[in-house]
Amino acid sequence: MSEPSATLQRIIHFFETIDLAAAARIGEVYTDDAFFKDPFNEVTGVPEIRRIFVHMFAQVAEPRFVILDALENGASAFLTWEFLFRMKRFDTATLQTIRGATHLKFAADGRVCFHRDYWDAAEELYEKLPVVGSLMRFLKRQAG
Repeated sequence: MSEPSATLQRIIHFFETIDLAAAARIGEVYTDDAFFKDPFNEVTGVPEIRRIFVHMFAQVAEPRFVILDALENGASAFLTWEFLFRMKRFDTATLQTIRGATHLKFAADGRVCFHRDYWDAAEELYEKLPVVGSLMRFLKRQAG
């Protein structure tokens, strides 16, 4: 695999080092009209994308992304990652992991204009929650 472009390296660095201050500067990474979609959100524009990242810091402790793989083709990239965090409301001692992938498209200026996350909310999140997790595991067994 070839070395990621400077644009993709900058984006990977942003995600792997994101903190609340970086979330406030999200307009440096995303275009004004950028599209963002994950299992919980579908928004357009820097203010809405900023809200999602700020909300992440309100909901979980010690959030961080580890980029595992990066594939790039022109102005498009695909990342696989692990999102590590601790639950603020439940078990703060246990490090949680969500595994997923992101499709990115870049504008001419190198900022992200399209961001689509792919991950299974039922398996990666709901099954880890008290009460809801028991129900989700039961439903999964029944469906299997």
